[in-house]
Amino acid sequence: MDIENANQTALNHLMDARPILKGVATARDVIPGMRANLLLHAGPPIEWARMSGPLRGAMIGAMLFEGLAKTEAEAVALAERGEVQFEPCHEHATVGPMAGVTSASMQVYVVENVTHGNQAFSNLNEGYGKVLRYGAYSEDVLKKLRWMNETLGPAIGEALAASNGIDLRALIAEALHMGDEGHNRNKAGSLLYLKQLAPLLAKTMKDSAALADVLQFIGDNALSVLNPVMAACKAMTDAAHGIEGSTIVTTMARNGTDFGIRVSGLAGQWFTAPAEIPVGLFFSGFSQADANPDIGDSAITETAGIGGFAMATAPAIVTFVGGTPKDAFNATLEMYEITAGEHKHFSMPALEFRGTPTGIDIRKVVELGITPRINTGIAHKNPGVGQVGAGLVRPPLAIFEQAIVAYAEKYNL
Repeated sequence: MDIENANQTALNHLMDARPILKGVATARDVIPGMRANLLLHAGPPIEWARMSGPLRGAMIGAMLFEGLAKTEAEAVALAERGEVQFEPCHEHATVGPMAGVTSASMQVYVVENVTHGNQAFSNLNEGYGKVLRYGAYSEDVLKKLRWMNETLGPAIGEALAASNGIDLRALIAEALHMGDEGHNRNKAGSLLYLKQLAPLLAKTMKDSAALADVLQFIGDNALSVLNPVMAACKAMTDAAHGIEGSTIVTTMARNGTDFGIRVSGLAGQWFTAPAEIPVGLFFSGFSQADANPDIGDSAITETAGIGGFAMATAPAIVTFVGGTPKDAFNATLEMYEITAGEHKHFSMPALEFRGTPTGIDIRKVVELGITPRINTGIAHKNPGVGQVGAGLVRPPLAIFEQAIVAYAEKYNL
């Protein structure tokens, strides 16, 4: 088995992928395998009984949003009787931040990797505060979701249909040069996103009041671009998945209970262990004791070579996740030790335009005992409270060790 050649193939597929934001559509119409009683969630597979508070809350909210249940009690009963099904977003070419909840009637971004022809999807970002992705499902949360589904999503979809789409690889590359790292700091990227969308929205939206609402919603939300960026990273890493013999990680994801990875040369397998609790800075009134174990599909950004792997280009991120600018610089340098290469499209001015460390190699992780660094929001352990801080987390070393054993067994090493 020529592992180095297999890894170079996987890395080339990842870097050559060119994800274009093509449109917005209803989940049931575009997501492979989507159906009325299916709820997609972040992270590796998990059953209702083991779900954390935020994930359960998000699933309840999605059932209410879909009309599958009229009350919280009805939703819980449906879940306990197995009348709704729960599957990972990642198994349906989809990603979602925090709980990752995606249901059949939700509007989702459609991203196409025009190099290899695969697609990826993500839901729309609700912004900060009390939101479904953190497990909130009160009437005001559902009201906002309905507005996003009925006004925001279709508006963006019509705007994109009047264009050639938005080149997300180019957007990410530019944002990295403007102080973003692409995971927790997306201020530049969201403004670039709004810059490209605004003229299109002005041309396609006839209702000026609705246009103003849409523009303000996107502009006020520094996370607006996170979801399409996540879908772009999913399209990139999926292009690298399934390369026979490759030891490159193509998925890192958390469901609030377990942390899971998938490996290119071990298609169809998840390797999981209990998720760690992130350590970082907390909003006023909250502390480490309030934190839920790590949750969300957003570590797909690190998997693709940005986020925590690009901290050197975004020193201001430390004001949000903790540490010093020097720590951010050193975090990126450390990640070069466990990756197969440097991204040829994502570069960092602070490192003399060196490419971001890309292509996590399970062999290097286990040999060196260095696990990937991930920037992350911190969810409250109870549903509906929302984000209580932000910080850093690493996956458990055990999942990489599991993957090495499975690799050796598959390839008779």
